[in-house]
Amino acid sequence: MDAISVHALDFAYAGGPPVLRALDLAVPAGARCLLVGANGSGKATLLNIVGGHHMCADAAVRVLGRPAFSDTSLVRDVSFIGGQFPLDVDLTVAEILERRPDADPARRYELVRVLDIDRRWRMCRVSDGQRRRVQLLLGLLWPMRVLLLDEVTTDLDVIARGDLLAFLRAQDTTILYATHILEGLEDWATHLAYLAGGKITVMSPLDALDEYRALKAQHTTTPLLRLVDRWLRRDRPLP
Repeated sequence: MDAISVHALDFAYAGGPPVLRALDLAVPAGARCLLVGANGSGKATLLNIVGGHHMCADAAVRVLGRPAFSDTSLVRDVSFIGGQFPLDVDLTVAEILERRPDADPARRYELVRVLDIDRRWRMCRVSDGQRRRVQLLLGLLWPMRVLLLDEVTTDLDVIARGDLLAFLRAQDTTILYATHILEGLEDWATHLAYLAGGKITVMSPLDALDEYRALKAQHTTTPLLRLVDRWLRRDRPLP
């Protein structure tokens, strides 16, 4: 069974043009799938729909075999991390963690180490990068069967990004990860989904893509980045 199944999904914001059109997507259980596409192509919208944040038909979007919007029990199995994190309170990280006593201490310790978080940080004084680290800590504090990630490494330095990706790779979970930062993901991702024109136009295991294999055979330094760059330039609207 696919962990994420989207069938013939149409979506538009109130009063706006269609964002997603008859979109189909199937993400196998255990996959680490990159979701790529141009700015404004609907990646964040799709992640929010899969995360149950927008109303949709039960048959159109299913996660772990259950309807993404109407089955509220999915909150225990699915974590969406991304976007703004408006936790701007005069509390330390340690005080916030104290309010989550049911989290596994070993997992909490590992995440604090991986994300290089100082428990003394006060949330009303942290930088954008520090705020993102705390958002990731809280979003990953409990093991989830599905992780939906939206540009979560944008504010992280190289070390923090590498350590986070290594942590995620070791998890027994399905990951759908929207990102523009593709360097170093060749050995991390298992699948690639490309969103253009409101539809998923490519969904494949990464190593099954002929274009990608050809770039690797040419010993291209960043074959994944080159591949996605080629697709984006091909599909860019003419001025």
